[in-house]
Amino acid sequence: MIAPPSAPLDPAPEVSIVVPVFDEEGAVEALVREIAVAFRDWRAEILFVDDASRDATGQRLAGLMAETANLRILTHRRNAGQSRAIRTGVLAARAPIIVTLDGDGQNDPADAPRLARALLAAPPSLGLIGGERRVRRDSWAKRWASGLANAVRRRLLNDHAVDSGCGLKAFRREAFLALPYFDHLHRYLPALMIREGYEVAFEVVGHRPRGAGRSKYTNLGRLGVALFDLSGVVWLNSRARDEGGYDEAALPAPREGA
Repeated sequence: MIAPPSAPLDPAPEVSIVVPVFDEEGAVEALVREIAVAFRDWRAEILFVDDASRDATGQRLAGLMAETANLRILTHRRNAGQSRAIRTGVLAARAPIIVTLDGDGQNDPADAPRLARALLAAPPSLGLIGGERRVRRDSWAKRWASGLANAVRRRLLNDHAVDSGCGLKAFRREAFLALPYFDHLHRYLPALMIREGYEVAFEVVGHRPRGAGRSKYTNLGRLGVALFDLSGVVWLNSRARDEGGYDEAALPAPREGA
């Protein structure tokens, strides 16, 4: 259950920025400030979801609330993973458009308004615009593993995504909440959006070297989880049935003299 905000909030925002974080004390202060600058001309709320960090992430975030009026901090009582943190943020969000960024600072917040603006201007059939990192600032081993995983996933799921793992995405809140939830859901959003009948698109975005902290995943660990999850998404897609939309009956016209 998501608790209501602890203080009165401004009128409904245009966009909610959701950032999952776990042990990112060295990155969160700069990231909050960069997001605030990027969305300074928007009615926006910034939600950081602290996934039960063991370091000073929560304290660093709390110290920024006085200078960032639209910052909201949600804290998990137990560590539950990145996908659960994203879902917590989306459930608590008040805007119809959600933008997600990774909490390590490698996504450039300056790219985020462009994705949000494009989605706001698009027809409702477009459910998601994903970031595509053409130039990766990661180790060669991580780039190789990611490229292999993306190629296999794209072949099996036909989700059109060259870079499904990019944390920078803009999507419609109602579309996300229509998706089946499972751990590591965030890696398969394009395929699951298509499964629900939405269109997806992609925009080239920047990528920065990690400035603080370290990755929470190893290549071997990521590969094992990816293979297990991929088989599950293939199964989900095989069980999908398209109803072609629906029609609602109109109320009968009132009878004369009634």
